[in-house]
Amino acid sequence: MNLPFPLPLQPSRDKKTLRRQLQAERQSLVDRHQRSVHLQEVLRVWLIGRTENTIGAYWPIKGEFDALPALFRWSEAEPDRRIGLPVMDRETKQLRFHVWYPGCPMEEDAYGIPKPKDTEQFEPGLLLVPCVGFGPGGVRLGYGGGFYDRTLATLQPRPLTVGVGYAHGFVPWLEAEAHDVPLDVVLTEDGVHWQHPDI
Repeated sequence: MNLPFPLPLQPSRDKKTLRRQLQAERQSLVDRHQRSVHLQEVLRVWLIGRTENTIGAYWPIKGEFDALPALFRWSEAEPDRRIGLPVMDRETKQLRFHVWYPGCPMEEDAYGIPKPKDTEQFEPGLLLVPCVGFGPGGVRLGYGGGFYDRTLATLQPRPLTVGVGYAHGFVPWLEAEAHDVPLDVVLTEDGVHWQHPDI
């Protein structure tokens, strides 16, 4: 993979550049598979203590952590547990969550990402959010589209938000902007990186 900049490098203060840097780093991690195995374990153990029966997740892209195997194991333990994947509303640019299960019918959305086709919509009690990067206090760096922030601003009751990403994505100086909705929990392959004290 040819990178437009050498690695490792000091994270850029420009968010657009920082996103590119962190995505390139993530895709070039030589131990990404092992990190994924550890994060699967962290997620499965963390979910043991939760009472939510509905989880909104995501289809992994660009080297993101794939949470679906751990979530499927979680769903097998109780018959009323449901996993959903996002479907974008073109008008509002918000996400709706539709039931996903292994082998369910899928189709590509406008961005070429697979989404469930004609499955039931539901509102998740817990929302798993992929992180390009993350900072102190649950600050998340996403891809810059604002889909999660717009969605969270309208969901009532607001689901518990759990960011997942690899530890290399921690940026200690990252600060929230006015529109950013902080995460309640951040999990990495090293364990619970941050959790709101009220959770």
